Amino acid sequence: MSTAYELDRKHVFHSWSAQAEITPMVIAAARGSYVWDDEDRRYLDFSSQLVFTNIGHQHPRVVAAIKEQAERLCTVAPQFANEQRAQAAELIAGIAPDGFEKVFFTNGGADANEHAIRMARLHTGRFKVLSAYRSYHGGTQTAINVTGDPRRWANDTATAGTVHFFGPFLYRSEFHASTEEEECERALAHLRRTIEAEGPATIAAIILETIPGTAGIFAPPPGYLAGVRELCDQHGIVMILDEVMAGFGRAGSWLALDLYDVVPDLITFAKGVNSGYVPLGGVVIRDPIAATFDHTPYPGGLTYSGHPLACAAAVATIHAMRDEGIVDNAARLGREVFGPGLAEIASRHACVGEVRGVGAFWALDLVVDQGTRELLPPAGLNDVVAACKAGGLLPFANTNRIHVVPPCTMSDDEAREGLAILDEALKAGDVHAA
Repeated sequence: MSTAYELDRKHVFHSWSAQAEITPMVIAAARGSYVWDDEDRRYLDFSSQLVFTNIGHQHPRVVAAIKEQAERLCTVAPQFANEQRAQAAELIAGIAPDGFEKVFFTNGGADANEHAIRMARLHTGRFKVLSAYRSYHGGTQTAINVTGDPRRWANDTATAGTVHFFGPFLYRSEFHASTEEEECERALAHLRRTIEAEGPATIAAIILETIPGTAGIFAPPPGYLAGVRELCDQHGIVMILDEVMAGFGRAGSWLALDLYDVVPDLITFAKGVNSGYVPLGGVVIRDPIAATFDHTPYPGGLTYSGHPLACAAAVATIHAMRDEGIVDNAARLGREVFGPGLAEIASRHACVGEVRGVGAFWALDLVVDQGTRELLPPAGLNDVVAACKAGGLLPFANTNRIHVVPPCTMSDDEAREGLAILDEALKAGDVHAA
């Protein structure tokens, strides 16, 4: 047993865990699409850690940019201007739709959502925020309350001004729909009635993940986000799109919203903006909301907002993604490798109920019975995860699902290597399926 493991178990308090019941893997090194544990076993990283190493591990251009910035200026307080922060803001604003010129930097995705909601409340003078049950927006106070994931339950005080509704998800429809068109129409009708019942004039914002990630990677049906935009416009509600997981190449586009021809009022980001090399998140602010604070101070800030090491990593990451065609590679992987490869795998396994995704952003919905769609129990999922690791694959697992979310830089050969390991591992799930 390594010293790192022993020290971790003695001193480190892990998130979302019963401390005495976990045995965390020690990651000792990483490069490209692979990580190595403390016994020098190599694993293909199909998780991108927590879906953030979009440019892979140890990208040399980004590592060099962090080193160079550290030698010049390690840190600076947010009230000062700084070259790396300014350049990062310019690049991020350029990725957003027209009419987004300002970026507020945070330390990660949760506080990006916190501040987006605060901006919406101050801009509208309203307090309520609507969000979907199948969602995850972060672990801080407001972010966990707008989250729909069951991790919210232990933190939900019912006093945070949040109201939940069901978004569209045809495979597990709440609306008895049989087509995407029906699902879209009925989900929008449900949202409309929720707004009416809550009182439109009390609602500051609707926050949605453009493509829900942790909750299951299910893209919204055509027309849904446009319908939400229309409802927001009708009632003066701010539309916030959470691009923390789906953005910066993950969905095969710079932002997932690019796939849907929709323009929100606030865009939150983190993770892939610099592949998590140094913590960074933020809010891209549409001009009318930014103008609210032209002569009225914005009542919020963070000591490390726009940290120069993090922003240097973001600048290098965005340039690398452009120069190396990383976004296009993610789109091509989804179209040519993951889409057909996962469909073929699904055809061989009784435990796979549905495969869905885009780009380098896929999920396998694992079931006991393909007819009833009953969720594969935790024991079955644990068996699949263990088989993946035994085969040299590091998966992302949640509830009853395996998510295929590797670096967007992954090669075809690496992707097929991972799919072959996953194919074999799913036999452990088939044991639990009808």
